[in-house]
Amino acid sequence: MGSLTKKQRTALLRIVVTFVLFAGLMICEHTGVFEPLPWWAAALIFIVPYLIIGYDIILKAMKNILHGQVFDENFLMLVATVAAFCIGEYSEAVAVMLFYQVGELFQSYAVGKSRQSITELMNIVPEYANIEWNGELRQVDPDDVEVGDTIIIKPGERIPLDAVIAEGDTMIDTAALTGESVPRHASVGDEIISGCINGSGTIKATVTKAFEDSTVTRILELVENAGSKKAKTENFITRFAKVYTPFVTIAALILAVIPPLFDGDWSEWIARACTFLVISCPCALVISVPLGFFGGIGSASRQGILVKGGSYLEAVAELKTVVFDKTGTLTKGEFRVSKAAAVGCTEEELIETAALAECFSNHPIAVSIREAYGKTINTERVSDTEETAGHGVAALVDGRRVLLGNMALMRDNGIEANELTSPGTVVYAARDGKYIGAIVISDSVKEGSAEAITELKAAGAKRCVMLTGDREAEAGAVSAQLGLDMHYSELLPSDKVGIVEKLLGECGKGENLAFVGDGINDAPVLARADIGIAMGSMGSDAAIEAADIVIMDDDLRKIPEVMKTASKTMRIVRENIVFALGVKLAVLVLGALGIANMWLAVFADVGVAVIAILNSMRMLKKTRT
Repeated sequence: MGSLTKKQRTALLRIVVTFVLFAGLMICEHTGVFEPLPWWAAALIFIVPYLIIGYDIILKAMKNILHGQVFDENFLMLVATVAAFCIGEYSEAVAVMLFYQVGELFQSYAVGKSRQSITELMNIVPEYANIEWNGELRQVDPDDVEVGDTIIIKPGERIPLDAVIAEGDTMIDTAALTGESVPRHASVGDEIISGCINGSGTIKATVTKAFEDSTVTRILELVENAGSKKAKTENFITRFAKVYTPFVTIAALILAVIPPLFDGDWSEWIARACTFLVISCPCALVISVPLGFFGGIGSASRQGILVKGGSYLEAVAELKTVVFDKTGTLTKGEFRVSKAAAVGCTEEELIETAALAECFSNHPIAVSIREAYGKTINTERVSDTEETAGHGVAALVDGRRVLLGNMALMRDNGIEANELTSPGTVVYAARDGKYIGAIVISDSVKEGSAEAITELKAAGAKRCVMLTGDREAEAGAVSAQLGLDMHYSELLPSDKVGIVEKLLGECGKGENLAFVGDGINDAPVLARADIGIAMGSMGSDAAIEAADIVIMDDDLRKIPEVMKTASKTMRIVRENIVFALGVKLAVLVLGALGIANMWLAVFADVGVAVIAILNSMRMLKKTRT
């Protein structure tokens, strides 16, 4: 019972108490204890366990009737059990309500397990915030901190609220939210988001959002409110129940009134009508179908995949075309020196000269050259550094004039250079007016990208396409390396929307297209695709708003996993629909013919619901891959 909520424990206690009372009453009934008693006395005795187990159903039915919402499962349970009392079937009335509550407990437990699987993923929620109070550092609940307050975040602590750094300098580990493996430098004036970890230095920050509006809270709400985005199947079941419930209620009324007008056996036909009502209760469908989707969402969450709703899970089950952004999605978005072509000097000398010339720059290209050099740089060897935007840098290195940049920089300075066509960014170098070589810096393919493409095709994807603004040479090299079906290069952001619309037009009926991007630059494309998948962008408003699915750990191999999860979810949902409708239809016919008794009616209602719920709970067994 430790894993149950307080509400579930209360429900379980009511079930146990009612079952014990009911078992005792059944023994008394079968041993003839109640025979001397008048009918009303026996009815009063059975009403006690009936009210213990069913008072909440009765109250819900009454409340819904007062609000004009008559035809639901609570109304059917109330009418059926009251009618059972009226014809003297006291034990059956209590049994129906008891087993219905058992089914409700199963449902509550299943939803709770799914929700728990989601919240277990969210270990990013901060437990406290540090504030200064009378010169002392105190830990308070993040919910008690207001916008404008100053918080202190020590090294290793999780950032409790969205804020702006007011004092200090540090490295921020954003892996839990953005999937970035490399910590991000942050200093005064930089924004920091809740859920990330402060790495190296103590900082003071001014809170910009209340805890309820913070990034962490929005992520939790995103998943826990996923049920609001209903799948087509869920909407069908909801519409079906609205038509089905009044239909069977009227059918039961006709069954209770019309036949007795001809044979006069009112008690028999009222009993059949009561049985018919219990059988007809649509709770197996109403409960198990949404639970199947919720279980699928929970299963995906345990794998680090946030799905906004059942509709997107249903769409993924029909995914046939996957379109990828290149930089930051298929590739790491981290520049590395892949080639050094020296002229008149050694490669080591070329890289050393370039590293010295770039020693004061924070540009990613400069950083990658310094990393390739791999030695401590003596900045006293460098002077008169001058950077030309969009061209490169000029500096005096060991007293010699060094130019480092693109081909335009070489031409502007009258230097003849051998133009390279290698995939990647080419940095040309010259010293004292002479060309000394070129360094190629390229973006490396993410680990697992090629494996993800293979798994996607095995999971049912027909086409894997890449869109990029990079040159054709680099795009072609990456496409060939990953085994993509096609690629489009040298695109502007607006061009990507047009390409996606073209690919959408080529999709067949019942085939969906997903776009996988960073969720910031590609927000329009994410919104245009059937399914938008954001990679490692949980910290951005654009990702949360535009994407339908977010991969928390930036691993492309999670996309085929969510496809498998979606397929399993749809299979379970269809199984539940066929099973529930098949059993109900068969037992409804038997009930109308007087063959099915109240106990079979209980199975057709609660038994079918419990079996369907247990089937849906299979989704909760999937473990993190």
